[in-house]
Amino acid sequence: MPTPALYPLTFSPVFKDYPWGGRNLATLLGRTIPDGIVAESWEIADHPNGASAIANGALQGATLQEALAKWGTDLVGSRNADDLAQGRFPLLVKLLDANRWLSVQVHPDDAYARQHEGESGKTEMWVVLHAEPGAELIYGFAPGVSRELFAEAIEAGETERWLHRMPVQKDDVIFVPTGTIHALGPGILVAEIQQNSDTTYRIYDWGRPRPLHIQQALDVLDFGLVEPEVKPPVVVPDSQVPTEVIGESRYFRTERLRMSAGNGWAGQTDGRMFEIWGVLAGEATLNWAGEPLTLAAVSWMLIPAGLGEFRVTAASDSVLLRVVTP
Repeated sequence: MPTPALYPLTFSPVFKDYPWGGRNLATLLGRTIPDGIVAESWEIADHPNGASAIANGALQGATLQEALAKWGTDLVGSRNADDLAQGRFPLLVKLLDANRWLSVQVHPDDAYARQHEGESGKTEMWVVLHAEPGAELIYGFAPGVSRELFAEAIEAGETERWLHRMPVQKDDVIFVPTGTIHALGPGILVAEIQQNSDTTYRIYDWGRPRPLHIQQALDVLDFGLVEPEVKPPVVVPDSQVPTEVIGESRYFRTERLRMSAGNGWAGQTDGRMFEIWGVLAGEATLNWAGEPLTLAAVSWMLIPAGLGEFRVTAASDSVLLRVVTP
């Protein structure tokens, strides 16, 4: 069977029923979701624990992994040759619905994760889509912490005394480097951009009977992250539409674009990297050499690295994310 021509991809999500989830993907976003608790929706995923199925076009029903096998560099780009050589897509995009506290946790860096878990580390970021009044999360340590004091607190059942809590509201952005102690609190819905990894070390789980990973966490925690500051967005000068960089690392760069109805952004993938576009508010249309693709909030599309010229135009006042691999 001949390899189909490149085209923009959309995906069917993979749902996770972790105990801290709820129903907000349906009630707030209008999603059709399974019965019961839904904690996470893996929107663009190529991982052994969850693989997205393509929802449109010639590859409809195939997985992202199968698209990677067919298109290779034309899908991910020359900048992602290392990931391609290992047969994996570089990033993972999720929605998280926190109706209870997530476990207090930490993610390892690449070196530790590859040695101990056989996969990449997990640098990630959150964009807050909804937050109830008074919502807060854990981000870094309280002053005075040390490895020894924190280990003693864990042993004594006093983990919470060293945790830094921070209020959040809609549109806030929190960047979570590897080594950061963190947890989402109740009443928060976020979009998450992350490395393609599912390695999490739980330190404290609010009395839920799930395994903890204390030694691994102590190995990788960054005890210098005391009341860390949230970096403000950086405005991109002379952009086609109002644009700000809201997250940047060696793994991904995320921009937030605000488009008035009728405004557009012209781009081109020239073989070096793919682009992921998310519509967080409003509705937008991707025009390219093939059939136009229209997305309404909250949804995502993957633009292959070899697609060529395209234009994203807002059908209504819209907020979009653009994610690339540097």
